[in-house]
Amino acid sequence: MRARGRTAREKQLRTEMVEAGRRMHALGVAAGSDGNLSARLDDDLFLITPSGFSKGFLHPEQLLVVNLAGELQPSFHPMRRTLRPSTEMFMHLEAYRQRPDVLAVIHAHPPMGIACTVANISLASCVLPEVIYHLGSIPTAPYATPGTAEGAASVRELVKHHEAMLLDHHGSLTLGDTLLTALMRLEWIEQAATIMLAAHAATEGQVAELPRERVERLQSIRHLALTERGRAESAPCSACQIREATPPPVDAELVRAITEAVLHSLNSQR
Repeated sequence: MRARGRTAREKQLRTEMVEAGRRMHALGVAAGSDGNLSARLDDDLFLITPSGFSKGFLHPEQLLVVNLAGELQPSFHPMRRTLRPSTEMFMHLEAYRQRPDVLAVIHAHPPMGIACTVANISLASCVLPEVIYHLGSIPTAPYATPGTAEGAASVRELVKHHEAMLLDHHGSLTLGDTLLTALMRLEWIEQAATIMLAAHAATEGQVAELPRERVERLQSIRHLALTERGRAESAPCSACQIREATPPPVDAELVRAITEAVLHSLNSQR
């Protein structure tokens, strides 16, 4: 089988993916070899990071090409002969399969975001204006064993309507029309998680949500902004339905302990 030719777009995407990986590493959301990125080349071909490599030190030639079935495309470049796609490849491909408009996917391990899932703190509640405006809401996908096909199944329904989500006890998944957009959504998740953990610790779980009229105003502004960019809101805010499901109670002491541990770990890395 012949190796495929390379387009100018692919060369540019390789450079952008390496830069995005460095940003993830600098943010502390991809420790060790954690995290993975991908970008759509065309309807059936995707660039994806290899398994087992730090995202802060990738080389453009280490990025692999797979099709929608997860089949590695042939390459004769010496840097790629022994590499294998990310173990989370099928979660990425599920997002592309469900959303033809998505051109980039980032899976990361944001410490504060993961801490929220461990502490049963939902980021889907209507508390932060920036989350409502930029993301709509941040749901949490059910737990799935990392690196298995369970990951694709756990996000299948959520990716149809959301571009940013947490993965229970695991990490985050963000989608975008560019790598930069997916990266910014990751940053918003971690910012929201940091604020919510601190708020829960300070109030013993009695966090004040925005009044409904304020939320509806923000949703209207978001809808208008999306319409002006030729997009439609993929789904209404799901926070109300999530609250009706009565999530497990938040343990204030657990939240405080997790917050202190994560902050100590992050400060020690600086």
